[in-house]
Amino acid sequence: MIALTGPDLDRRPLIVFWESTKACPLSCRHCRASAISGPLPGELSREEAQRFLGTLTGFGEPNPVLVVTGGDALMRDGLDELVRTARGLGVPVALSPTVSPLLTAGRITALQRLGVKAVSISLDGASPETHDGIRQKRGHFEATLRALRLLRERGFTVQVNTVVMHENVGELARVARIVKEAGAAVWEVFFLIRLGRGKELAEPSPAENEDICHFLFDASRYGFVVRTVEGPFFRRVVAWRKSDAEAADPVAEYRLGRLYKALSGELRERLGEPAAEARAHTKATRDGRGIVFVAHDGSVYPAGFLPLPLGNVKTESVVEIYRESALLRDIRAARFRGRCGSCEYADACGGSRARAYAAFGDPLGEDPACAYVPRLGGQSTSASPRRPASAALQSPAPDAVATRKGAA
Repeated sequence: MIALTGPDLDRRPLIVFWESTKACPLSCRHCRASAISGPLPGELSREEAQRFLGTLTGFGEPNPVLVVTGGDALMRDGLDELVRTARGLGVPVALSPTVSPLLTAGRITALQRLGVKAVSISLDGASPETHDGIRQKRGHFEATLRALRLLRERGFTVQVNTVVMHENVGELARVARIVKEAGAAVWEVFFLIRLGRGKELAEPSPAENEDICHFLFDASRYGFVVRTVEGPFFRRVVAWRKSDAEAADPVAEYRLGRLYKALSGELRERLGEPAAEARAHTKATRDGRGIVFVAHDGSVYPAGFLPLPLGNVKTESVVEIYRESALLRDIRAARFRGRCGSCEYADACGGSRARAYAAFGDPLGEDPACAYVPRLGGQSTSASPRRPASAALQSPAPDAVATRKGAA
């Protein structure tokens, strides 16, 4: 949706996510929230929201990007006025609406006139059966494709968001084709956090996550940027693949499994051989580092998937909360425990803080979705990475790990 460059992440975030409302017409199966048809009591009033927006300039230049989300951002009362306020302050605004009857051609034109240039749309499958099943709305897949076409025709920078789970992992190559054909600038892939309604869903195993990350690196060579959410181990894979660019066979070099072979093979069948340089995002952001989340009621969290309140913008400055929170300072300093604490990629990756909390109740714990076991003492090595041959798609082992050649 945006270029992630620039500021000192200890002093200012790149992105402030604002859950402008809980109201949403959908009840997606993986959502962290319990969306409802109208706003909840305690939602920021227009005056409170205006004050919150005014504090964002306190981070200093460059101002963080404000991503207005929900629920459905289009159901936020007074949205146009609030976007106008942010733009008047010099705060870039991106929008993450729900594909619903509110997302009309006229509404899109109005948002464009307000200065919104980037919009993200969720696509959670390459078929109506999968996407509509996850979104629990018949006809939503086709509506989503229409929305993508309309946004591109109107000149918006479009980001496609996809949540990865067992139900749709086999369709990722076909989703990549839709991303390319839609002219999207960014494909942002969310690795499932079992939170809210998502508690009932199955997430990929660590071994499968390795395959998915290597596939995503391949996909980033087809003309769009690939980023991950709650899957920061992708940056380790990117570092490996770029450092071993001469490796002719990733399957052999990294001992990848059947999932990678299937997805990568289908990607080439559908899109041909990649002709571009890899465009894989590697900025070392993570929950609470470069990112902060403001909920509908003004509560501030490290991220939307990490429900640990740090303060509230109704009574405190989001600038001070971000800079002074003891938890955020620990996260930014990579004071982690377990494998994440001894990993040579602790700063570049840092693991998903939200998943560590969801799994162990410890936001500084290790990320159980990562397959990598660091060398003793966290010392890096020039040897190439590999994964044990025992890791397999059909019988995923929770303790499957990725190691580096020659590592103990």
